[in-house]
Amino acid sequence: MSASQPVYLLSDATGETAEKIVMAALTQFKGKDVRLKRISNVRTKNEVYEALDVALSENALVVYTIVNRELAQLVHDECDSLGLLSLDLITPLLMRLAEFFGRSPGEMPGLFHGVDEEYFRRIEAIEFTVRHDDGQETRHLPKAEIVLVGVSRTSKTPLSIYLAHRGWKVANVPLVKGIDPPEELFQVDPSRVVGLVIDPQRLLEIRASRLKHLGQDPRAAYADYEKIEDELQYAKQMFRRNPWVVVNVSGKAVEETANEVLVKLKLK
Repeated sequence: MSASQPVYLLSDATGETAEKIVMAALTQFKGKDVRLKRISNVRTKNEVYEALDVALSENALVVYTIVNRELAQLVHDECDSLGLLSLDLITPLLMRLAEFFGRSPGEMPGLFHGVDEEYFRRIEAIEFTVRHDDGQETRHLPKAEIVLVGVSRTSKTPLSIYLAHRGWKVANVPLVKGIDPPEELFQVDPSRVVGLVIDPQRLLEIRASRLKHLGQDPRAAYADYEKIEDELQYAKQMFRRNPWVVVNVSGKAVEETANEVLVKLKLK
């Protein structure tokens, strides 16, 4: 059994930026046994020397996010002289931004952390939402921060993606008359579930347009007015049986509906 390969993460702040970027990159190297060692708050030359001595003892890859240019240069030069592979994640970006903005970077450790946290939360939310679109992986429904429920073509997917880009982990579950919803839906905190309804005539138009786009007969049962009314009645009955928030999406832009969802769930 081969030993794990060490990657040292040096930072003059928390090191979370480096760790998350490296973790994201490592998903492309499945099966590799890698050990990450985070060394935070590296602010002096002695701390650089000490960290790199340990890295050298393990022949580690050194990845660093140090905004102080002098200290970052020291890490680069020392790694070169010690024969350690290294990667500077921040300096090239800082230099390019300085060129773009026409001013020098502030060189404040930890400055990226707030932006980084928001960015990675958004990415995580989008990944979660895509995996849980249209009733997929229902076993994870209780982990969702928002669950959208409604019949076909009630804007569940575009609304989910929009909310995910705002940082919310969203799952959506289609309602089909004659098929019981997944049991996990009823294990979700009801204060996080939103039932979506729509005007039947508007839903008819949306579905007919969808069928026409697919090259199918827009008069098919999927776009039949009586069937649509029956489906919506079934959905409304379910919403009445459960203490869920209900939002009517008729004639609303996705942004407007998303705002209403967040307000009604008291998330805004």
